[in-house]
Amino acid sequence: MTDRIKKLAEKYSSVIMGAREYFHANPGIEFQEFETTKKIIEILEEYGIEYQKDIAVTGVLAIVRGKKEGKTVLLRGDMDALPIEEEADVPYKSKVKGVMHACGHDSHAAGLLGAALILNELKDEIAGNIKFAFQPAEENQGGAKPMIDAGILENPKVDAAFGLHVWGPYPEGKALTMKGPMMAAPDNIRIKLIGKGGHASMPNMLIDPVVMAAEVILSLQTIVSRKVDPLEPAVISCCSIHGGSAQNVIPNEVEITGTVRTLNEEVRRKMPELMEQTIKGITDIYNGAYEFDYHFGFPCLVNDAKSTETLISAAGKILGNENVDIMAKPVMGGEDFAYFTQEVPSAFIFLGVAEDMENPPVHHHPKFAFHSKNTVTSSEILTQAALDFLENSK
Repeated sequence: MTDRIKKLAEKYSSVIMGAREYFHANPGIEFQEFETTKKIIEILEEYGIEYQKDIAVTGVLAIVRGKKEGKTVLLRGDMDALPIEEEADVPYKSKVKGVMHACGHDSHAAGLLGAALILNELKDEIAGNIKFAFQPAEENQGGAKPMIDAGILENPKVDAAFGLHVWGPYPEGKALTMKGPMMAAPDNIRIKLIGKGGHASMPNMLIDPVVMAAEVILSLQTIVSRKVDPLEPAVISCCSIHGGSAQNVIPNEVEITGTVRTLNEEVRRKMPELMEQTIKGITDIYNGAYEFDYHFGFPCLVNDAKSTETLISAAGKILGNENVDIMAKPVMGGEDFAYFTQEVPSAFIFLGVAEDMENPPVHHHPKFAFHSKNTVTSSEILTQAALDFLENSK
C-alpha cells in the first residue's frame, strides 16, 4: 500500500504543491482564512469529496467514506497565517501586506488536502471513514475547540486523530515525535503595576512602578527555580514592558505582558496563585497597587501511546524507519491540536524541512521558507497513518 500511496502522491503532487503555494500567496490570519477556504472547497468539489463549510467561521470538514464499514479517523491541518510582513525570497510571496505564512500552516492545509485526494481514490478499498479538519486559528485564539464544539468528532464518531507540523529546526526527510506530553500548555499573563508618578528628581515623594516592574520581573523567575519541582519543566517569560514617555518623568504605571509554559496540569493550576503572591508582596513593599490577569490557553498536547506507535510506523514506511526519531524531551511551544488529544486517542508528529541545518528555517520569522515537496511528504504520512489505523482496527 505504501508504494501506491507514493504513486498517488506523485500523481497529485502538482495540485498539492500548487495549493500550498496559493495558500502562501493569499494568507489570512486567524478566522480570516477566506481565500484558503475558498480554494480548499474548489478542489474538494472538483474531485467530488463531501464536505461541510463555515464551521467555526472559516473551518471546513471533509469526509471520505470507505466502501466497507469500520472505524473513523480524523486528520487535521491548520490554515491560519501570522501578522508578519514577508521577507522570504520565494516566487509565491504573500500578496497580503503585513500577513504571511511564517509557521507552515499553508503546508499543513495543502498536505491535508493531498491526503484527502489520495484517500478518495482509494475509498473503494477502505473499511471505515476518514475526516479531514481544515482548521482556522491555531495561532493565539485556537480554532480546534470551536470546531470540536461544533460537532466535528460526531456523526460518525471519531475513534482517533492524527496531526502533523512542519519543523524548521530539523533535517528535511526526517520526522520526530514521542509518547505522552509532547508540547506545553501556553498561558498568557498581563501585569499592571500602579504607582504615583511625577518628576524624576523627587523619587522620594513618588511610588515608582518602574522599580516595582524590575523587581517583579526578576522575582517571578524564582517561582520556577524555587517553588516548582525541578523535575517539572516550567517557563515564565516576561516579553514586553511598557511605561513612561519622558526621560525625566516617573510614570504612574507600567504594564508587563508575557507567557507561562508548563507540562504538568497541577503545576499549571498553581501558577496564578504563586505569581500573584510575588506581585502583591513587591507592590505592598512600595505601597503600590497592581492588576493581574492570567489567561489559560491551550492544554498540554499529550500523545496517546498506541496512536503514537501507529504514527511512528506510518512515518517510517514513508521516510524509512531510520529517519523517524523519538524526542528526548518535549518542547515548550504550544499547539491547539491538544484539544483533540483530550477527546480521542491522538498523536502528533513533527516533519523536518531544513535543507541546511546551519541555516534552518526559523518559525515566526519574516524569512521563514521551505520547499513545497515537503508538503507532498506530509500528505503521504497522514494518508499512511489513516490507512494503518483503519486496517489495525478491523
